[in-house]
Amino acid sequence: MPVQPESDEVRVAELLATLSLAADLGLGQPMEHCLRQTVIALRLADLAGAGETDREATYYAGLMANVYCHADATEQARWYGDDIRLKRDGFELLDMGTARTIAFLLRRMGSHGSPMQRARRMAAFPLTAQQRVVTFLNTHATLGSEFATRIGLAGATSLAIRQEYEQWDGKGYPERLRAEQISLPARVVHLAAPVEVYGRRSVESARTIARRHRGGEFDPTLVDLFCDHAPAILDGMAEAADWDAILDAEPGLSRTVTGEGLDAVLEAMADLIDLKSPYLAGHSRGVADLVAAAARVSGFSTDEVTTLRRAALIHDMGRLGVSNAIWDKPGPLTAAELERIRLHPYLTERMLARVSALGRSRDIAARHHERLDGSGYPRGLTAASLTPSDRLLAAADVYHALSEPRPHRPPLGPGQASQQLRSEVRAGRLDGEAVNAVLKAAGHRAPARREWPAGLTAREVEVLVLLARGHSNREIARRLGVTPKTVSNHVEHVYTKAAVSSRAAATLFATRHGLLGNFVSA
Repeated sequence: MPVQPESDEVRVAELLATLSLAADLGLGQPMEHCLRQTVIALRLADLAGAGETDREATYYAGLMANVYCHADATEQARWYGDDIRLKRDGFELLDMGTARTIAFLLRRMGSHGSPMQRARRMAAFPLTAQQRVVTFLNTHATLGSEFATRIGLAGATSLAIRQEYEQWDGKGYPERLRAEQISLPARVVHLAAPVEVYGRRSVESARTIARRHRGGEFDPTLVDLFCDHAPAILDGMAEAADWDAILDAEPGLSRTVTGEGLDAVLEAMADLIDLKSPYLAGHSRGVADLVAAAARVSGFSTDEVTTLRRAALIHDMGRLGVSNAIWDKPGPLTAAELERIRLHPYLTERMLARVSALGRSRDIAARHHERLDGSGYPRGLTAASLTPSDRLLAAADVYHALSEPRPHRPPLGPGQASQQLRSEVRAGRLDGEAVNAVLKAAGHRAPARREWPAGLTAREVEVLVLLARGHSNREIARRLGVTPKTVSNHVEHVYTKAAVSSRAAATLFATRHGLLGNFVSA
């Protein structure tokens, strides 16, 4: 049966609200935490007399404030264990003094790994802990701000997200701004997040945490406004943060994207998702290009190809709800860990459930781990329930994943990946025609690149790709047969030429320029 074309117009607010649900999962918070914080922020902004521009920036910043909280999840998990649990419990730090905060972090560092690994982390803590946290915050703020600009939001929104970790007393990051040097939307959203968390317990709990940091983290005028109007600000939150109500609350004229504009936003979302782990860098774009090529080989219509490509761009959104302590684990997974992994396509489906214009892409994305014999997940569907589009995306995803490194194995070469795919056909799990189309498409590679982006040399590209895959300078040096100092120099040159300052930002640069993801469309 031909795939029915989807609507080609989507509200930007719908896509950002979807990303906010993904951020909820990454923060370890209940779904709609970010939607509720947006409502609280708008109500505070109104009490503060915000103008139209500030209200708009408050709305979008409320939805987007945490969308890159997973950008360094691998590093967080390496140091502190479960990265999602770390961020969930991080809100409790507002209720702790310095000694309790240090004890909290030390417990996290000592909660996982071998005795030797724990000892090394403990020894490095006094020297690196603060700088590590600063790096995390800078990365989140910088990438979030760039994302807002990339999808066409106004400068006030980008600025507010850039300043989301600044504090009233000048002790925040990345620029240590103080008082009214920080934009009103940034100050409002910064207060709204913990108010939402503590407000779920009681109005008084929210007041207490706001007052405790009055004049420190938070704008004292905003704290006073909140405390004076707390019951009204927190009233009717379930109704006000309902999906339709949130979309109706969008200030000004609704922004929409269509055609290539929609594809560009979905590509930006895919790049964001793939930052979850170095092993996934470039995965969604690569699968999207591969499945689109395979669909054309199979004679799919233009609408069908577009729908499939969009499905591939969003297919792994649910990964953000699973800890990197699982995704990056090199050894065997426990039964409980496998169950968490089996949930991620379902989480993708739930996050996109209300974006009706992407309904068909969502349905295909949610089935990319289903198999013809019913052995797949999350629903154990069988051949009778799986469309040609479902089967094609499943085959493209498997082929591309095999060609990428994973914690437990190196990447497979084209021949090995092809053999593995064919064995899945013989076992009755993947569709033979779909696999044939994917393998035929995968045989058409882009020509060898002669010029690299930003003036990078071939060696710098090698270093960049290994860096994006999570390797340390020492590991890169060992792979390339050079000294760590030489690698350090290459990394410095890469950062300068690409105008980035963190591994996560360098990974995004590599992904956008087609340096990651095994399949690149010609």
